[in-house]
Amino acid sequence: MPPGGETVVGKSFRFVSLLLASLSPLIAVPLAADEFRSPSLTALRVDWRAALDQLRVEINSHPQIAGDFTFVPRRSVPRYDPRATPALVQLNGVSSQFFSGIARSAVPVLLPFDAGAYLEARRNGAPSSLSLSRYQADFNPMDMFDAGPAGYSATFSLEPGAGDGMPSRVFARPVEVQITGSALLYDVADPSGGKGEPVKPLAATYPDLRRFIREGYVRYAFTRFGVAYVVSVQCLDSVAKPRRLACKEAYPVAERFLKALRIAGGQRMRPLTDIASNVLDRPATRSLDFGYRPSGDIIPNTGYRNKSGHPDVIAYAQIRFPLEKTPAFVRSQSYARRDKSDGPTAYPWRDNFCESRSFEVWQCAGGYGHQGEDIRAAECPPPGEGREPCDRKQRAVVAVRDAVVIRTSKDQAATLQVNSRKEHIRFRYMHMNPQAMNADGLLNGRIVAEGEKIGVVSNYLDHPAGTSMHLHFDVQVFTRDGWIWVSPYVTLVSAYERLIRARGREVGPEIAVTAQPVAHALPEDAIKPDLREGSSSEEN
Repeated sequence: MPPGGETVVGKSFRFVSLLLASLSPLIAVPLAADEFRSPSLTALRVDWRAALDQLRVEINSHPQIAGDFTFVPRRSVPRYDPRATPALVQLNGVSSQFFSGIARSAVPVLLPFDAGAYLEARRNGAPSSLSLSRYQADFNPMDMFDAGPAGYSATFSLEPGAGDGMPSRVFARPVEVQITGSALLYDVADPSGGKGEPVKPLAATYPDLRRFIREGYVRYAFTRFGVAYVVSVQCLDSVAKPRRLACKEAYPVAERFLKALRIAGGQRMRPLTDIASNVLDRPATRSLDFGYRPSGDIIPNTGYRNKSGHPDVIAYAQIRFPLEKTPAFVRSQSYARRDKSDGPTAYPWRDNFCESRSFEVWQCAGGYGHQGEDIRAAECPPPGEGREPCDRKQRAVVAVRDAVVIRTSKDQAATLQVNSRKEHIRFRYMHMNPQAMNADGLLNGRIVAEGEKIGVVSNYLDHPAGTSMHLHFDVQVFTRDGWIWVSPYVTLVSAYERLIRARGREVGPEIAVTAQPVAHALPEDAIKPDLREGSSSEEN
């Protein structure tokens, strides 16, 4: 059989596997060895009529400006023409002064911004220089805002001592609050998802609100207008300390934020569609040297409490590999001496996603692990005739996709976010020097292009030379529990194969892998009507 070829029997087996997976999300179907899949996503339907009803109530609470908004739809224009909802056009015109691009959000944007109060104050002669926090429940002007076809994300902060009626706290820094609203949810097998406790003081406003602590954040998840929203604050489930925010101190800040949420903008657009999981196409040509061990095959006894890794055959996005040049190596930088292979800069690659760390990671068997993968550049070859000059401190790191940057000047990490009709995903880079990133303008809101140089492989962790020379790379996808870390290993293998234009060879012991529930592996007309309703169930 030719490389990459497949027999008739193999094709028949694959068809039956896909059919079984699509008929019932409860059936675990074995995948062929070294087969990769794309993720499955559920698209939510936005109830814009309910959003306009809420906006009308909010605007009518400010009688002086209520007459400025037109809620009668213009029936002479197409349904998805912005002019069909003039009140939203008017609201976006106000809010876009502070939240650039807010009209690009395909879901109603909930923010702690009272547009009616702002307009009423201006009508009464308030100066435009008046602090925006006055209309934001004392939260500072936003630190980050991004809107697009999948939804929006924003970050605000509350200074110590700000906010009438707020309890005193030990934590002495501003508390950052994040919110994301999304009409795209990634269907991940998540036994821990969908849990939480109700918040009684907010139950009347948010009937399905649930609070829970997960992966280092206290999160408040709720549904409104058919859209999934999650408000989160990074914190520790521990006693309060001046330099570390305890989750119990975060509760009143997050709940103040929730009480202040108003419709700030957004625009009706054509509904998104569910996205099926499919087997990925991979290069037909076989690489002569690139090899990789299976997903989940971490170095023995390096997982939290000696637990194993997490096999995951999903390539969560089609990306450009994050290092500019090959060869490059996904290998552990913490447990390299325990690896019996040729060393940290040699094939085969080895997964290190679930190595023992103090970070909560839901996918890892012990509940704690490494949130991403360590990537090393090759050592510089000896000088020789015709060879390009090589500086091990100048190995370029590049953007994996066209994306918007999420990063403040103090952050040690840079995150790239993709917000489109088919993806709502984040890619985080760590260990580049913050001062160098600041000098390069790698800050909130910057747009980067796929393949653009955004830094160099470095060793920064709290200070220069705080770790070894490598890049930490991880992936987060949006679910009903908010942004969740997923294994980037197969995503990186797939990206590397495209970069070298050859298919790698999986080596080492077989790892038992079962398919994640696949919502829509086949076209709808191939599924019996009585089973179709359950084929797109959200996995919490």
